[in-house]
Amino acid sequence: QVQLVESGGGLVQAGGSLRLSCAASGRTFGPLAMGWFRQAPGKEREFVALISTSGGAITYADSVKGRFTISRDSAKNTVYLRMNSLKPEDTAVYYCVGANYYTANPKPDYWGQGTQVTVSS
Repeated sequence: QVQLVESGGGLVQAGGSLRLSCAASGRTFGPLAMGWFRQAPGKEREFVALISTSGGAITYADSVKGRFTISRDSAKNTVYLRMNSLKPEDTAVYYCVGANYYTANPKPDYWGQGTQVTVSS
């Protein structure tokens, strides 16, 4: 079993930046792609970004390409999401996810509790 704990959410003005972090604990061996989903009020949960176990493969949602950057520190079992040029439509609860397999259409096996990101206009 894998536990995921997010941090770094908060309130920021449009055009600003935030960095989310997610630490994984529990099972620390074997492949584990990590990434982020988000859910805005009244909307379905949507994929944001995913990074493979080695960090050599990355996928982004079209809506965040060029603005968000995902990275990981395997030694710390931690994944990061750097969010620049934030827009009000980025407001959502952001969930850290873990997946036993890296795919372009991820179906996570593990979910964090979520962290709120609010972008004011």
